[in-house]
Amino acid sequence: MAKQKRPEFRSEPLAAALAAGDMVAVALALRNGRFVVPLMKPGNPDKPTETGEVWMFRQPETARLALLLFSDAKNKPAALPPYVGLHDGTWLASFLRTYGDDIETVLFDVAGPHSLQASPEELLRVLELEAPAAE
Repeated sequence: MAKQKRPEFRSEPLAAALAAGDMVAVALALRNGRFVVPLMKPGNPDKPTETGEVWMFRQPETARLALLLFSDAKNKPAALPPYVGLHDGTWLASFLRTYGDDIETVLFDVAGPHSLQASPEELLRVLELEAPAAE
């Protein structure tokens, strides 16, 4: 029996888009690829629909939440919980529709090397764009 390939906890397209500071490329990377999300506790590997509990930063001044996303698990600060998950744009759109009212901002690679910030509303707009209809 062949060994199952382990997922790579890195998104080269997202890393390149963040390095360029190109929000259009970030949107494309989110829509077409995967990215790393910090987890409070991991999902159950025997239940693929159980993806774990997402960890978010609570702003001390406002009690509002910041969702942290990473282009590479190596960019996640060690002070955060040790678990990570891989998610895609469909998951992010669903997550933001569910919890977006409580999330003040989304931070990408917050500790570098190339951080970026976006509002949940801005990300939902780019994630939910429909492909143009063929004529």
